[in-house]
Order: sequence, then C-alpha cells, then structure tokens
Amino acid sequence: MVELFNVLSPPDAYRVLESHLPVEVRTERVPIARALDRVLAEDLTAPADLPAFARSTMDGFAVRAADTYGASEGLPAYLSVVGEALMGVRPETRVGVGQAVRIATGGMLPEGADAVLMVEHTQEVDRQTIEVVRPVAPGENVLRVGEDVARGASVLPRGHALRPQDLGGLAALGFAEVAVARRLRVAIVSSGDELVPPDQVPGPGQIRDINTYTLAALVERAGHEPLALGIVPDDYDRLAAAARRALELGDVAILSAGSSVSTRDLTAQVIASLGQPGVLVHGVSLRPGKPTILAVARGKPVFGLPGNPVSCMVTFDLFVAPTLARLSGLRGRSPRQVVSARLAHNVASAPGREDYVQVRLEPRGAELWAVPVFGKSNLIYTLVRADGMIKVDLDKGGLSEGELVSVVLF
Repeated sequence: MVELFNVLSPPDAYRVLESHLPVEVRTERVPIARALDRVLAEDLTAPADLPAFARSTMDGFAVRAADTYGASEGLPAYLSVVGEALMGVRPETRVGVGQAVRIATGGMLPEGADAVLMVEHTQEVDRQTIEVVRPVAPGENVLRVGEDVARGASVLPRGHALRPQDLGGLAALGFAEVAVARRLRVAIVSSGDELVPPDQVPGPGQIRDINTYTLAALVERAGHEPLALGIVPDDYDRLAAAARRALELGDVAILSAGSSVSTRDLTAQVIASLGQPGVLVHGVSLRPGKPTILAVARGKPVFGLPGNPVSCMVTFDLFVAPTLARLSGLRGRSPRQVVSARLAHNVASAPGREDYVQVRLEPRGAELWAVPVFGKSNLIYTLVRADGMIKVDLDKGGLSEGELVSVVLF
C-alpha cells in the first residue's frame, strides 16, 4: 500500500489516478427535453439544411433587388404589390419584374425574389403600389438555405455538455433524442464515532454530520446521482462492510473520514482491502486536504476524503469532480466561473504545496477585492461566508496585498 504522506502534487496525484480509470463510457438515449447538462456520447451531424428554405429576417416586401437600384427619397422606385407570403405555407405568387410580395419575419421567400425590402424603407401609395426609398442588395434581409448549418456538417461533438441553446439547435434539426453518458451513482459514507445526524442534538464530544450533505450536493451539481449510505463508526469491520456496499451500489465511492492519524490509517486499510489495484495515492502536497486517499478497486474509483468540511470540499473539486467528468467522457472540465480581484490582505504559504484560501468578494470603488476568510479546515462557516477560493501555487511563498488574483466562485 502507498505510504501515508509520500506526497505528490495535486496534478501529479490526479494523473496517477487517471491512468487507472476505465476508458469506456456507459451510455443511454434520452429525449432532448431531459438532456440539459448531459454529456453527448455521439458525434452529431446535420441531417438536413437549416434553414430548409430561404426566409425573411424582416417584415417588409420580397423583391428583385435589381428593381430597387438607385432608389432614394428624392427619386423613389415604384413596385406593384402582387400578393402576400403567408406564414407556414409555400407562397403561390411569383415575383416578376417591378413586383413585390408582402412578407413577415420568418416567411418563405417567394420564387423570383432575391431580397427583402424593410417596410420602413417604403411608402404605401395604395394597396397595390409601394414607393421604394432605399435600395437593397441580393440576399439582403434573407436567410439562405443552409446558412445556419449545412446538411452533413458537424453539429455537436461527442463529449460536449449540452446547453439550453444546444437543445434548441437539436430540436431545429429534428433530433428528438440523443445518446448521452449515463449519470454516475456516487456512494457516500461518512465515518466517525463523533458524528450524529442533523436532526439529532449532539451529546458531549459529538458533532452533526456535515460532509454527507455537502458531498451529495456537489455530486448533484456535477450532474450525477448521490447515494448517501449513512454514518459509520470508526470500527474496521463496520467501515469495511459499508465501503464494500458503497462499491457494490455505486460507480464511484467516497469515504469521508476523520482527521486523526488512526482514523486515516483505518480508512486507508479499508480502501486497500476493496480490491486491486487499491490505494494509489495517500497524501497530497495540499492545504487543506493533505491526507487525501485516491484509489481504484475493481475498476471503480474510490476516494478517502478528509473529514474537515473545507478540506473535503477542496479535495472534491480537485479530484472527484474531474474524475466524474472523465468517466462521463466530458471533453475538458465543466467551465468554472472565475473573476479577477485585488487581494485585500497578505496570504502566507509554504513553497512545495498548493494552498487554497477561501475569500469573500467586496466591491470597493471601481474594483473588486478578495478578502480572505481565514479559519481552520474544520469550520464549515469558513465556506458559508466565502464567495470562492484562490490558489497559491506550489512554487510561491504566499500572495501579497493588492496583488491581482483569480477567484474560482462557488
């Protein structure tokens, strides 16, 4: 088993884990109405041109552009109105020389027309005649066939997380359902003799379980299904049984354990017992979150996350979230919202480890300032009071007041 605190940097630790993750993505087909934020499991190409017919982008008149050349307010052109292009049907009237057809936005361009004259650039002489005060060019105010997307063109690639506009685009092309990565089931076990459920009044030396609910929410926000398996005491046999159940029920297992050395050792022993290859990383050059355990057992990733709430949330973001993305076939990670801000106070760090510091954002004049929310990693309200976090890189001894920093928003 990997020795405790034979530490790796966070990127190196994740690379070790990633090299043991399964490459196959399990898929299912879902209606596009239920596909928001799901990860595409197939490359999609356009089965038809979009739009399928030339259509107007303005209210006005379908015309032959050549009939409007030279028109001005001082010397207008006159066109005969010979019909109307009704919505949802093919126009029956053909536009000939010196003629125009009334058309609404989205209407199908009648045969013979090659442009649409905005109604604002006309004067109505009578119901059958208009005065043209500005010329149009061929194709003006018209969407051409296939201008949005051409038949056979790539629409969306495998590994793309579907956004609202993507679903609209798929509907426009007639996709009623798509193949997506299955949602992963993430089993969560919280261990500790001191833990009680939130609805129970803690006795002396006891605390309410925080991490089950934080982790479940993080899993759900990542687009997957959390399975909360409850609280387990610091007993090898009971924790091992809970871990085996988590591995059996979930695609991913998370054990959130206490912070004492004995508890860390117990969690590592339990994870090592689950199957090969076992514990891959035990200890990361990171604060908070140094005692993190990364493992794979029987083809499924297993995480031993620190019990302290801040450490637990930071390590989820660094290791669990990218693993869920990788197992879903997501290309890259889901975009995180990041803002730039001035650091309000000095932040100390030690070279050789990554530090993550929670910050609160405050507008001061025209600038945004990041105010560190200092607190020990077992204080949940350090996170509650924060808007995001900043990273101190491995090779830096800290950050200086007034320095421009990137804040990853929660």
